Amino acid sequence: MVMFLFLVVALAVVVAAVTLAVVGGGENGPLPEAAPERLRDPLPPDRPVDRADVEALRFPLAARGYRMADVDEALSRLGAELAERDARITDLESALAGARAAATHSPEHHVSMDKPAPRPEDRP
Repeated sequence: MVMFLFLVVALAVVVAAVTLAVVGGGENGPLPEAAPERLRDPLPPDRPVDRADVEALRFPLAARGYRMADVDEALSRLGAELAERDARITDLESALAGARAAATHSPEHHVSMDKPAPRPEDRP
């Protein structure tokens, strides 16, 4: 029984010492706050994102996986750029369809959408 009581008291002393050291009772004061790890190479703000940017994107780990703010910011940026590209593709496709329709209705103003044949002086 005395041995059990000794182990309980020793355990309480160790827990109290660790608690004091972490909370601020140590000789150097409390433990300093660790700076949160931030995204090292974010998506470039000055140009459109390309495939290499997305492949190089690595999110820093946090306590429960990844930092939600970094992931949300990257996904928001990618979503906005994809929406912009989709709108641009739609505009270009409708312009192409309009040009083709105009070309079929007016044969004297025929606009060819085909690639021109190479000229003899362009050949190597």
